[in-house]
Amino acid sequence: MLKIVLEDTHSIHPFNERARDLRIQNVPLWLLQRDVLAPYVTSEREIPSQIEHVELPNVRETAIVYRDNLHFDHAFIKEFIQRAKKLPYPSRVAFAPTDPAFREHALPLSKSYTPAGGLYLADLWYYPNGYEDHARPLIIDLQTKEAGYYHVPAYMASEQGDLTFQVPLRSLLAIDSWVHIFIADMVFGLFSRGARFEERLDEDPLFKMRILGRALWEGKQVLSSSPLVQVGKNCVIDPSAIIHGPTTIGDNVTIGAGVVIDNCLIGNNVNISQGCELMLSVIGDGAFLPFRAALFMTTIMDNSMVAQNTCLQMCVIGRNTFVGAGSTFTDFNLLPLPIRALNGHEQLSDSNRPVLGGCVGHNCRLGAGIVVSPARTIESDVVIISSDTRRVITRDVRYEDSDHHGLRGEDLHPRLYPRLDQKEEISW
Repeated sequence: MLKIVLEDTHSIHPFNERARDLRIQNVPLWLLQRDVLAPYVTSEREIPSQIEHVELPNVRETAIVYRDNLHFDHAFIKEFIQRAKKLPYPSRVAFAPTDPAFREHALPLSKSYTPAGGLYLADLWYYPNGYEDHARPLIIDLQTKEAGYYHVPAYMASEQGDLTFQVPLRSLLAIDSWVHIFIADMVFGLFSRGARFEERLDEDPLFKMRILGRALWEGKQVLSSSPLVQVGKNCVIDPSAIIHGPTTIGDNVTIGAGVVIDNCLIGNNVNISQGCELMLSVIGDGAFLPFRAALFMTTIMDNSMVAQNTCLQMCVIGRNTFVGAGSTFTDFNLLPLPIRALNGHEQLSDSNRPVLGGCVGHNCRLGAGIVVSPARTIESDVVIISSDTRRVITRDVRYEDSDHHGLRGEDLHPRLYPRLDQKEEISW
């Protein structure tokens, strides 16, 4: 099968980078797409244009076409291709607005779905005989399961006081906003992995017996046994660390005394020092967490550092970024106002989340003791120096607002991630 990749030129704020180059589940999105489709395709082409302008007169083979800002998993692609193969006409992925996972998590803040006849069409097509016009919608059920993750006072969530997510067993999500990275990593990533594991336990008694037998043989609690906690090569883990699965730990990882890790994805060459607590988080390659850093449902991309006594909840931190000691990213509006975040058009819109942290771009430097209000963003290449007038971040911070402008040594912090419309203006 031929794979045709359509370029999405939109830049994701505050990273100033296209979605395909950002990391999802600690893997560049373009690589994740390639790995998922590898069992099905034999060749590929990249086309920097809209699908309406694509002309493939010499292509008469089966083809799958998709926009390069889409995150999808093995289960979704398998279902789509199997069903599309049974149809004599071209198919395009469609979602019903009643699909809970799509309605609650994919549709808010998005720009990539096309409304059509009461459905929402995604930029993923299957052509059985080469490119043709007028592909028909093929509705794919995300197989949603509701998951509540902790109980809080009713004013922070529903009347029952449960913060819940609609977790899909098969996932597709257009990355149009930084919030979609959070959704892809947490709800459509770690939560989905856990839901699929629980479903397999319920449906496969032999699998359940193997898990229990392995835990008994290792003398460990089930969630700490090797089938659920997968550890890479050359890792150093202090015996007092508590690690519960499903958790994946990469190669050359150091985990210090008293560390608590629960349902996380940890990359290669990561250093997690004494007393850190990580829950439902994705830690990129080369990251460094000094003592007593706390992360909850947070993504840290590669080669970033979150200093001691810092608390990040429901945040996304870009690559090569430093967050100073004692910083706090809040995730709840004290007054009952909806949390608004930047959507795919870089406009503020309702995030459809009762709690949501902030986002920091690439190559940022944040001083100690910074407090960031919910859903605020800090653009790539920004430096924030903690001071009496610059300690609480209540508005989005653009590069022009960075504290390093006009200071001695300004040239020592180069701008590596300009906005797309500014790249030609910057002398490299």
